[in-house]
Amino acid sequence: MRTLLHPNRAVALIFLAVILMGTGLLMLPVSNAEGISAPWITAFFTAVSAVCVTGLATVDTGTYWSTFGQVVILLLFQLGGFGIMTVATLLGLLVNSSLRLRTRMIAQSESRSLGMGDVVSVAKVVLLVTFVMELLVAGLLTLRLHFAYGQSWGEAAWSGLFHSVSAFNNAGFSIYPDNLMGYATDALILLPVMAAIVIGGIGFPVLNDLRRKISDPRHWSLHTKLTLSGTALLLFGGFASLLVFEWSNPGTLGTMSLPDKLLSAAFASVSARTAGFNSIDIGALTHESWALHYFLMFVGGGSAGTAGGVKVGTIAILALLVIAEIRGRQDSEAFGRRVGGAAQRQAITVLVLGSAMIVLGTLVILRDTDIPTDQVIFEVISAFGTVGLSTGITASLPESSQLMLTVLMYVGRVGTITLAASLALGEHRMSYRYPEEHPIVG
Repeated sequence: MRTLLHPNRAVALIFLAVILMGTGLLMLPVSNAEGISAPWITAFFTAVSAVCVTGLATVDTGTYWSTFGQVVILLLFQLGGFGIMTVATLLGLLVNSSLRLRTRMIAQSESRSLGMGDVVSVAKVVLLVTFVMELLVAGLLTLRLHFAYGQSWGEAAWSGLFHSVSAFNNAGFSIYPDNLMGYATDALILLPVMAAIVIGGIGFPVLNDLRRKISDPRHWSLHTKLTLSGTALLLFGGFASLLVFEWSNPGTLGTMSLPDKLLSAAFASVSARTAGFNSIDIGALTHESWALHYFLMFVGGGSAGTAGGVKVGTIAILALLVIAEIRGRQDSEAFGRRVGGAAQRQAITVLVLGSAMIVLGTLVILRDTDIPTDQVIFEVISAFGTVGLSTGITASLPESSQLMLTVLMYVGRVGTITLAASLALGEHRMSYRYPEEHPIVG
């Protein structure tokens, strides 16, 4: 029992318990717009996608689920993105000013806090940033939907809140059949959503660091510097590449004006890194843009945020390792700091295991379907990276393939948390070392 309740395993089990609870609620007749019980596979797939803040769906969220069902989905991706143990930590603080050591360990495992003493401060930052950002974006969207699109105050408020919470948690769920394609040229809708996606996905340790040292960049942690610089590079690179690849594509940017092309390309670049919203038809993208999405979705956002993927910090560490090797240097260095050997090994492990999961998922689905390989790869990476973008094949997949996607979503959200925390917290020194040899590489 002690082994089973190890903090890292506890996080995975808690996520699973919430998924099962969400499945049960979504199977209730009151959750369905037609007042009938949803099939278990539909409810289970939706619950996994929501808790793992992915956004893939086999049914239309706005028409298949009732208002009650949509509220359940919103609560599930709020819990999944906010952090179930972070919620428990905050509730514990309300009841008792001090936390038990075990509670701190589990919360640290989930939030990836840098030290046991950071758990409470990170939890408070999570609470403050989450609700301030969600309410602000919800207010802006509500006003825009009411005054510009004629929605009633109630309809606009619900739509604004749902999409704000979904955006901040990088969930990608929308109550519109075409996601946000109806607002592809509306900057007052897309820009607040983009801001929520970036801030939610940057990672709470980074936000906590900025909160304490916003005016002193020299003393930001190496993690913060790598995450911010890597995020900026990926966002700009994705934006510029999408403009080039889609400029003349009549199915996406080809018919738009210059300002609208810039807006849609920027939104697609932001959303590809695990948010899952789309303002242009993903199925109509060029094959070059699909390939670009493979990379952006696989990388994802910042560690210990609402984003998925193998994380920006992981890729940054690996890039520094490659650069050091090319330059013949023994140490990987950035911003006047040396990257520890343990962090490099952890980054390699996360990358290899993540790649292995994608290969496995692709092979399983290709065996079950006749869908083109590039579309299957897109769907698999989207699931593992908890992105939620799709070329339109999710609903047509057989149940076995849909279950494979649920495994990928769960591992992509919970597995990376557990694995990374295990690697970070489980290091121990051996009392001996074997003789060294140098196998041939390459």
